[in-house]
Amino acid sequence: MPFSPPINSSLDELEIVELGSASALEVHEQIEEGQLAIDVAQTATELIVVATMAGTNPADVSLHVHGDLLTIHGVRRPPIKNDGEYFYQECYWGKFSRTVVLPVEVEGEMAKAEYKYGILTIRLPKVHKESEIPIEVVDE
Repeated sequence: MPFSPPINSSLDELEIVELGSASALEVHEQIEEGQLAIDVAQTATELIVVATMAGTNPADVSLHVHGDLLTIHGVRRPPIKNDGEYFYQECYWGKFSRTVVLPVEVEGEMAKAEYKYGILTIRLPKVHKESEIPIEVVDE
């Protein structure tokens, strides 16, 4: 999966219900984006961001690094079409996004993303800085 694919244009095809024919909850769900839960960890050389996105097509995911921000956009399409009658509906279906401030400086252009078994793993190499800076002592 390329690191920064554009969001699939099929996102524009999501049906918008008119306010008069929909409940407030249905309108809220179609306007609002779900927030994606993430884990952020580090090793000595990289920052690792993990997000569970079960049911998401990788083509519907967009990742961007801008400075110290990582943004993930996507959409989860419901497997039961509109003609199904729900007894329980606890899963979130629709657009989601998450922007996180990265806790360390990274090399965004070197980032790699993998999507496997519904889990997105993003690896961002840390910027290598010399940890020891010599200080010159001046005799006055």
